Amino acid sequence: MTTEVRVPTLGESVTEATVATWFKKPGDPVAADEMLCELETDKVTVEVPSPAAGTMGEIVAQEGTTVGVDALLATISAGEAKAAPAKADKAEKPAKSDSADTGSSVDVMVPTLGESVTEATVSTWFKKVGDQVAADEMLCELETDKVSVEVPAPAAGTLTEILAAEGTTVQAGGKLAILSSGAGAAAPAAAPKAEEAAAPAAASGKDVEDAPSAKKAMAEAGLSRDQVQGSGRDGRVMKEDVARAAAAATQAPAAAAAPAQAPRAPAPAEDVAREERVKMTRLRQTIARRLKDSQNTAAMLTTYNEVDMTEVMALRNQYKDEFYKKHGVRLGFMSFFTKACVHALKEVPEVNAEIDGTDIVYKNFVHMGVAAGTPTGLVVPVIRDVDQMGFAAIEKAIAEKGARARDGKLSMAEMQGGTFTISNGGVYGSLMSSPILNPPQSGILGMHKIQDRPMAINGQVVIRPMMYLALSYDHRIVDGKGAVTFLVRVKEALEDPRRLLMDL
Repeated sequence: MTTEVRVPTLGESVTEATVATWFKKPGDPVAADEMLCELETDKVTVEVPSPAAGTMGEIVAQEGTTVGVDALLATISAGEAKAAPAKADKAEKPAKSDSADTGSSVDVMVPTLGESVTEATVSTWFKKVGDQVAADEMLCELETDKVSVEVPAPAAGTLTEILAAEGTTVQAGGKLAILSSGAGAAAPAAAPKAEEAAAPAAASGKDVEDAPSAKKAMAEAGLSRDQVQGSGRDGRVMKEDVARAAAAATQAPAAAAAPAQAPRAPAPAEDVAREERVKMTRLRQTIARRLKDSQNTAAMLTTYNEVDMTEVMALRNQYKDEFYKKHGVRLGFMSFFTKACVHALKEVPEVNAEIDGTDIVYKNFVHMGVAAGTPTGLVVPVIRDVDQMGFAAIEKAIAEKGARARDGKLSMAEMQGGTFTISNGGVYGSLMSSPILNPPQSGILGMHKIQDRPMAINGQVVIRPMMYLALSYDHRIVDGKGAVTFLVRVKEALEDPRRLLMDL
C-alpha cells in the first residue's frame, strides 16, 4: 500500500511554496507524524509530517522545487513497523549503550503559528522535567503578537528536557522540549540530544544544508554565511533569516544616529520599593505598535453625532423573548448597529475601502470587525460577509467570537480581512471617545453609553435615551461629507428601524 505525501494548506492567500530541505531519503524508515521535509513560503516555514508509518518511497518534488497547495511531494510505502526501532537505534549510537531497553525520543516542536507569524514567546510550562505526560496533554502555552497557542504532547511518555524556558522567544518550527516514550532510557538519551542541540554543526558540515532560496538571498544581499543566524532545523538558514539579517544591517547605522529614547525620570527610593515592573506581553506590544502606526500613517479625523435609542429599545423589548425562543440567542444592540452600518456603507462605500499605494480598493462585501476586550488586551475578531446575514446569525456570530476571544482561542484567520470595525466602549461606561483606526481599514465606529438626557422634541423638553456615536476615518480617502453622511444614515436607521426593512 502506498501513501501520498502532499503539500498542506499554507495559509490565507498563500498558494505555493518552495521545497527547502528533505530530512529523509528514499528507503529510509519513517514513523507517523515524523517530519519529512520543510517548505518555505514568502511568509512562513512549514514542516510536513509523515501521514503514515512505513518506508520512504519516491521523492517527487526535489529541494528547490516550487509546488502548489495539495501538490504531490513524495510517496510512502507501508511496510513493517521499522520506524520506532530505527529511531531507538539512532538514539543508542550517541549514548553507546548496550542496553536493549532504550526508549525512543520525541521532539516537541513549535507548531505552525499562522500567516505572517514567525516567532512566539514561551509564556507558561504546565509540566516540568521528569513529569509523565499523556498524548495530546497540554505541555506549554506560547504567546504570539496576536493569539495564544497551546502545545500538546505529540506522544505519551516522560518530559526529559525543556529546551525553551519560560520567556524564551522561539521560531516557528523550532524545538521546545524532548519527550522519552521509553521506560528507563530517558536520561541517557537526553544528554546526547542536548549536545547535538548545542553544537548542531559539529558532526559534519554536509548535514546542515541551508535552504536554496536562502543561499540565493544571501548572494543578492552580499551577506556571508556567518553573518546570518539560522532558525531552521539544526541551524539551517531560511529565507526569512536572511531578510532579518539584511534589515538589521541596514537599520544599524540609522539606529545609531537616532536619538536614544528619553530615560525614565528618577524616582524616590521609597517609591521604587513599592513599584512592580512587568514585561509587556507580545500582544500588548503589538497593540501599542499598531495603534501608533495608525496615527502616524493615516490622516485620521473623528466626527460625532448622537442617536435616540427609543425605537431600538422598544423593538428589542417587544421581541427579545420571542427572538430567544426561536433562535436560541439573545437579541442585543450590536446586531442593530451592524445592520445600520451595512446599510450606511452601501451609500458611502469609501468608508469600507482601503488605500493600496496609489490605488483605492473598494470592497463589494462587508467583513465586520467587532472589537472585544480580553484579559490580555484588545482583539478584533472578524465576522465575514455580515452584509449577507440576518439579525439572528449576527448575534450568534458575535456571541461565539466574543467567547473565543475571552478564552484566547481565536485563530489567526478569525482576526484577518476586516473591512470596517465597530467598537462598543459603552459596555464599560464610556460616554464619549475617539476610536483609533484599525489599519488598513478606513473607518471605525465608536459606540458609547446610553444615557437619559433632556431633548427638545416638537417644541417640548422630554427625556430620551441618547447615545453618542463617533466615526474615526482616514481623511486621505474619506471626505468630511462622506463621513457625516455615513453617521446620519446610521442615526436614521436606528431612530426608525423600519428604514432597514425598506432599504431607505
